[in-house]
Amino acid sequence: MDERMAPRERIGNTRAASSKYDIAIIGAGPVGLLLSTCLARWGYKIKHIDNRPEPTKTGRADGIQPRSLDLLRNMGLKPAIMENGPAKVYEVAFWDPNPTAEGIHRTGTWASCPSFIDARYPFTTLLHQGLIERVFITDLEKNGVEIQRPWTIKGFRTDEATDAEFPVEVNLEHVEGKGKETVRAKYLFSGEGARSFVREQLNIGIKHKDPIAHVWGVMDGVVETDFPDIKMKCTIHSEHGSIMVIPRENNMVRLYIQIASSTDEDWNPRKTATEEEVQNSAKKILQPYNIKWERVEWYSVYPIGQGIADKYTLDHRVFMGGDACHTHSPKAGQGMNTAFLDALNLAWKIHHVEAGFADRSLLHSYESERKLIAENLLNFDAKYAALFSQRPPAAKDVAAATEQCLNKDDEGDENQFIKTFKESCEFTSGYGVAYDANSLNWSPSHPAQSVVINPKGNRLRTGRILINSDVTRVVDANVVHLEQEVPVNGSFRIYVFAGNPTLTNQAINDFAQNMSKKSTFFTAYLRRDIETVSHHERHNPHSHFLTFCVVFATKRSSIEISRDVPKLLARYRDNIYADDIWDQRIPDAKAAAHAKMGLNQEKGGIVVVRPDGYVGIVTSLVEGSGTVDALNEYFSAFCSKKLGEARAQL
Repeated sequence: MDERMAPRERIGNTRAASSKYDIAIIGAGPVGLLLSTCLARWGYKIKHIDNRPEPTKTGRADGIQPRSLDLLRNMGLKPAIMENGPAKVYEVAFWDPNPTAEGIHRTGTWASCPSFIDARYPFTTLLHQGLIERVFITDLEKNGVEIQRPWTIKGFRTDEATDAEFPVEVNLEHVEGKGKETVRAKYLFSGEGARSFVREQLNIGIKHKDPIAHVWGVMDGVVETDFPDIKMKCTIHSEHGSIMVIPRENNMVRLYIQIASSTDEDWNPRKTATEEEVQNSAKKILQPYNIKWERVEWYSVYPIGQGIADKYTLDHRVFMGGDACHTHSPKAGQGMNTAFLDALNLAWKIHHVEAGFADRSLLHSYESERKLIAENLLNFDAKYAALFSQRPPAAKDVAAATEQCLNKDDEGDENQFIKTFKESCEFTSGYGVAYDANSLNWSPSHPAQSVVINPKGNRLRTGRILINSDVTRVVDANVVHLEQEVPVNGSFRIYVFAGNPTLTNQAINDFAQNMSKKSTFFTAYLRRDIETVSHHERHNPHSHFLTFCVVFATKRSSIEISRDVPKLLARYRDNIYADDIWDQRIPDAKAAAHAKMGLNQEKGGIVVVRPDGYVGIVTSLVEGSGTVDALNEYFSAFCSKKLGEARAQL
């Protein structure tokens, strides 16, 4: 892990008795590992078990979508992922029966992450899940957490009367009966997968959104073939059946083949097929091309039904995430990616509640936000499949869709193909995730009602990911990705877009001065050790919950930090930037980052981004106390203390 990613001071509960933990995590798949990694970095005491004797050896999930790669980079884990030499899918190829000859032919290709999506990494990264797990496990070990294997959960109960601080009692047992253990925890999390013991014990049902179920065969191996697109992701339809081709690391390829569907006359959910039968089917489907296997690393047959749990928690002490909450087809490659975002969403909310920044009611938003995304995923999964089953997309259709998506003026004339194309690509890339309005995501019904909120021209949508932009860091002239400059450190990121410094000098000074008053969102949560914080603490010198960045709409050479930045904000000297990098998406903009956000390039504005990277609120940057007053109102909606001088005096 990059050292800059780790908080300098740990604020979790590290002194509890040996059998008491901040959280017990069941399952060491993607959702459990990312949750554990975040909380371990922030200093929490974790009991983490898995019922397998070792990490995933073969098979399982393998696709990291562009938004997830952003997250892994923001956590400092992307280099370790890339060291494994994953395959990168930039395009998807479509093959269908050849009307003029035997076998199949290519009918079109399209970008895996089309250019209308402003992605840093416009490709899908394909790597065996076990290698991804090991990256997290290595990071956990650095932070003192070891996965206890092979252990399983045998029971649990929540009893605040017995222990209000550690109300969850969890009974654990070695899989082979070699030991038993009872621990108490503040929280219990199930990342056990589709057969969740915790979900069953809570008697939480699964609703199946799609009545059609499928039995899939999946095979990982090294092949010898003359099929020209074996290094690309392919959807192949033929008279002999359908296959999805997924390239992998180390010359491997994954083949998905549908063995049975509930629409078949002889439907049997227990239907299976041998490795040889699937290989023979693949040979027929790929005609006139040849394929043979040098080796098979993994083969499995499994049923898939699109299901979603009725609840993600009953008491906001015992939570579930990942496949324990939602199952879906492998077509769109979303399982692991959705699990990552489940974990991140819950991690920072537990952190803010336990560290005293947020009211416990913040935890209620985990289920409402993440269940909505799972429901959208299942709906899009059906649309995604229907888009190709109705008619194969010709190259001209894809080109037209991409061009129209890029041309914002044509949005009103979108046909259904273009609309579904755009929505599907946004969603599968991860950039289409949108949280509904709540206390975190401002809307006109939010308690914060200041006139400075949501300034005219603002293009940022609350509940959506912050738009990418490049800026120049003032202290060292490095061109950087602004959205990546603050790591996943559990802090709200407050971006002060300062516009033209000659026009906003008074406004930015007023912002700093009013923020320094008693009981503001800033002063109410200052670090206890603020007087001894290292000079080199870049992101959290004042508060564990807030990180500030200042972006001027001018050339770097004209910025003088000591002159243009108030002392309070100058403490974040490594997070001060010039918005002077040209962007091809808005070629005429003088200050591209301001323009992409829809902020006035002269007057600027304030963008508050949640710890998971999603926009919370946007305000104007004005002279006087208006901007800070608005932010006090925003944070008051979920913080643990009364904010603002007037409220503090009541």
